[in-house]
Amino acid sequence: MFKSRGRLVVIRPRNRWTGVRARLGCAALLLALAPGAALALSELDQRIAELQEQSNLDPDKALAQLLELQPRMAAAPARTRAERLAQISATQSYLRRYDAALATAADLIAFGRAQHDDVIVVQGMRARAVALAGSDHANEAYTLALQAEKLANTTGDKTVQARAATTAGSLSTAQGNFLTALDQLQAAVQLARQAKDAPALLPNALQQLVHLHVRTGEREQAYAALGEMEKAVAATPPLPSLAIDTKFMEYEVANRFGQPQRALQALLDNLALLRKLGERRMVIAMQVNISDMYLKQHDYAQAAHYASGALQEATVRQSVLGAAKARMNLGHAYLGMGRVAEGKKAYETGLAALDQSGRGSDLQEALMEYGQALERAGDMAGAVQAYHRERKLSDEMEETQRRKSMLELQQKYETEKKQRQIELLRRESQVKGAELENRRLQQRVWWLVALACALASGVVGLLYRKVRHANARLEVKNIELKAQSTLDPLTALYNRRHFQDYMRALPERQRDAGRHTAHADDIVGALFLLDVDHFKHINDNYGHAAGDAVLKMIAENLRVVLRETDMIVRWGGEEFLAFLPAVPRHGVDDVARRILTGIASQTIRYQDQEISVNVSIGFAPFPLAPAGAPLPWERAVNLVDMALYLAKSHGRNRAYGVRGFDNFDQTSMEAIEQDLERAWRAGFVDLSVVLGGAPEPQPPAPSRQDGSVAPHTTAKAGP
Repeated sequence: MFKSRGRLVVIRPRNRWTGVRARLGCAALLLALAPGAALALSELDQRIAELQEQSNLDPDKALAQLLELQPRMAAAPARTRAERLAQISATQSYLRRYDAALATAADLIAFGRAQHDDVIVVQGMRARAVALAGSDHANEAYTLALQAEKLANTTGDKTVQARAATTAGSLSTAQGNFLTALDQLQAAVQLARQAKDAPALLPNALQQLVHLHVRTGEREQAYAALGEMEKAVAATPPLPSLAIDTKFMEYEVANRFGQPQRALQALLDNLALLRKLGERRMVIAMQVNISDMYLKQHDYAQAAHYASGALQEATVRQSVLGAAKARMNLGHAYLGMGRVAEGKKAYETGLAALDQSGRGSDLQEALMEYGQALERAGDMAGAVQAYHRERKLSDEMEETQRRKSMLELQQKYETEKKQRQIELLRRESQVKGAELENRRLQQRVWWLVALACALASGVVGLLYRKVRHANARLEVKNIELKAQSTLDPLTALYNRRHFQDYMRALPERQRDAGRHTAHADDIVGALFLLDVDHFKHINDNYGHAAGDAVLKMIAENLRVVLRETDMIVRWGGEEFLAFLPAVPRHGVDDVARRILTGIASQTIRYQDQEISVNVSIGFAPFPLAPAGAPLPWERAVNLVDMALYLAKSHGRNRAYGVRGFDNFDQTSMEAIEQDLERAWRAGFVDLSVVLGGAPEPQPPAPSRQDGSVAPHTTAKAGP
């Protein structure tokens, strides 16, 4: 299901496809003058303020008119010229023209420095931070927003300080730094109350505070901040954008805290207001949101109605992204109504358009929800295929993010190293200058030679100690970098990269171990791949902090259940992998049972609620050797992953294990990998099934050749 607001600057949360664009907004960005202050402004200032409001409803037209004001800027005051540049950058960011927005922000910063005006420099820094955040440079944007806030506090201007604190608080929320965000946004609210020249400032600061409380799951605080926002909007001059923002925040709060009818009504009110204003751009996104709410309520007819309306508007406006999201909701509704062929066609068309747009995180979430919709519609093969596509995309995105993070760390350390080298050279130059001066003094005053030598020795000794200290710090940083490259920061388990390096060196270690191990044929390795059941529901119902707590609990439980010699890996997202280098062949099923029971027996207490967790597992001994030829470890992991999906599709809270292969001369490894369940039922694969403690439905056991049914704990299929 897709949620989209469709009208604000994007701050994308990491690893999650909500589609809702969290707004820094016209007054939250505060890159233009508040319309309420227009009485004290010149005619040109008033025009810029009017275009600020227009940019919320028709940004293309507003941007064109802002650019048309260029001939009038030559004689305008510096602050007026700065307000225009700031509003141009904000509108360009809203339209996703991030390169242009960054260039405009750079011009604004340079102009402010030339004018020696820190207020203008703060405007430029905040405009640049917004453009960086929208273009997926979240860390750089966050750092720049904090610098802008610090500089704003030196100006003594309450309005500038409130604007900077609002922007910094919004970016802190997006980064997950919730305590910092709370301090910043509470300060922004207090400053906004003191800034009488910008009436829209307080509602927008409160808007970001509401959004923060929604993210952290604080129900009472969210409703209190929403009520204060509604009062602040009522006390300001009537602005359509503020009315729309207020209703949207009412939707966000009600949707988060279990009031779906109130959330739906808020969206319908906004849709009516947008149609009254004639604003067709935002009507697309609002109808998609309404369709999404009806999908949650399983009212597929109404969901299809509003998705169709959004698709018609998107086609008229040639909005490729809007059409893609409308098609996916329409496909979801068709699947819910049992029109599987139409639903898959509409959903696949939307997915293709979303893929071409380059929005990887949105596409990942769309594939996951597509798989869930197909599963509910009874198309299990299509659901497994969608899950595989989502997992492949997730792996690609994780690798890209890892490389990006490593590059940023390396660049940071290289910069620090160069700075230290420059400082060392500067000091060495100073020493050389002192030595030359000493030589000249030696020719004049011989009795100062001893003193000069002692001074030079002291300086050299000091430099030597500083160099040693710098090298020691660099060594510590290198050790930290190595640890970060091998460990998952949340769970402190090994990461996928370390496991890959470990497996590449594994064959040599196995040969050495085999010469010194008695009864080696009875001892095997084993691979276990775990996935948390209904993990998305935990994030949706309790928040990402609860999801993180669940992942930490599972990591600790695996450390208890498994041995210190076993390798435990955070495989990605909510998946974990365990590799046991030595375990009795007859005990592999028992390990799976211990893992299922150990995790299911634990609960997480989060915000006065008990969260129970189950996992599904795929496992196999290692190495696997069909026809006597051992499989590479990558193919073994892929086979275990397919067994995991069988456990998911057959009821969850269970483990499916690949024990071996039968009649391999009648099939091939490629055929087995293409459809593991079919190969199992045809008798080519020997599977074992271990059920968890919860009373889940039993999986369908395949028929044997003699007509009997295999017991549920042993799932070897007959032809």
